[in-house]
This record gives sequence, C-alpha cells and structure tokens, in this order.
Amino acid sequence: MFNSLLEQLHQNIKAQGGLPVALPEGLAQCEGSKGKSIISSWLWKVPGFRRWRVTRLDAGDNLQVLNSVAYPDYTNEQPILGIDLLWFGKTSKLVAVLDFQPLIQDQAYFERYLEGLKSLRNHFPEFNQEEMMRSFDPHKYFSPWLLFCRGGKHEANLLISQVFPAFLDSYLVLKEISIPTPLKIHPSEVKQLQISYDQYSAERDPAHGLFTSYFGQKWSDRFLKEFLFPASGRCKSSIEVDQNKSA
Repeated sequence: MFNSLLEQLHQNIKAQGGLPVALPEGLAQCEGSKGKSIISSWLWKVPGFRRWRVTRLDAGDNLQVLNSVAYPDYTNEQPILGIDLLWFGKTSKLVAVLDFQPLIQDQAYFERYLEGLKSLRNHFPEFNQEEMMRSFDPHKYFSPWLLFCRGGKHEANLLISQVFPAFLDSYLVLKEISIPTPLKIHPSEVKQLQISYDQYSAERDPAHGLFTSYFGQKWSDRFLKEFLFPASGRCKSSIEVDQNKSA
C-alpha cells in the first residue's frame, strides 16, 4: 500500500542532499517470528536536519505501516516532522496521522510555522477529524492542525495521490522560513525540547507494543531505545555520534 509513498519520501530526502547513515547492527531489518512480516528502516543525515528516520512494516494483508520522524538541527527551531500511516488490508481501513509537531505551544510560533499545515487541513476535510488520539496529549508536541484520519479506500487513495505529496512539500518549505528570521528559541533549548520529545514519545508510543507482537520484546526494546527515540535515555547514542562524525 505505501510503497509509492516510501519511494516519494526517499526521493525527496535525497533531493534535499540526504545521505544514508548506518543503523546499529540488527536494526535495519527484522523478520517476524510468526507469519510473514518484515520491518525495514533507514536513517538519513539531511542538511538542516539532525536526523531523519524512516520505517516500513510489511505484514501483508494484516497490516502495512509507514512511519517517519525528522529532527531539525538544534540551530533550527522549526517543528519536528511526524508521519504515521497504517493500512489494515483485510478490512480496508486506514489510520493516518501527519503533523508538524511544534516544539512549543505558542501562537507566534504557530503563525510562523503552521500556516501551511492549517491550509492543508482546511483543503482536505477527510483529514480534519477531531477524534483524540488515545496515547498522547494532543496539546503537547502536536499542532492544532494535525491531519488525522480514520477511513477506507477513498481516504487511502486521496492520501497517496494528494495529501501526502502536499504535506511533504509544505514541510520542506519551512527550512526556508527559518533562514531569514532570527530564532525565537535558543539552540540549547531546542536540544532540550527535542530530548523531551523523545522521552515523552518513548513512554507513550503505541507502536512499541505492535512491534513487540511481531518481532519480540528484546528486539523491540532495542529498536525503541536505539533507533526510534535514542535521546530518551538522556545520553548520546552511538547512532548520534556516528552522524556527528559524518556531518
């Protein structure tokens, strides 16, 4: 279901000058112990971004997942990119969450960085559902104009053909917004806010339970701590050290 979006995402990352970064041993790919399921992940170093990760889970008709998070450099205060897409083939059900995840809940910050997202939400009412996400506080690290959808084949086709490309283009424009205007948030605070984001997300991310059911507790714990949210342990992981060396 999400192969074309994965390709589109990687092509956009490469067009931004992205370079692949090696993952810790055993985390780039894993096959499930039961059933036909495989999870593949990529890590990118992109100009203007500290790390950009992508994950694709293929469990056939049972479940398809595409997840991506992009962390801007500490000298760039723009929101964190958040993409979570799930497709349940047997029941033809889509769950989509796309957001410019703000570092702070501040009106001036919203006006500077979230106008494009707000416009998308108004343009695509199918992705303007008000249902609250159960695992997270919508007022912390989520924007007021989060694109959220529970739908079927119509919404999935709309996501692939229009919503996802427009969302990605709108986010990549934010890097240009950050250049001419003085920073509102000091780089040291941006760093701490991104660390807090990892800590908050690692504690609440429902994907950990999903990955555990497919790939086991041991592997999923490593995946969470070393790849998904490496700053959640309040220390630099080896993966971040490697990125700094390659920068």
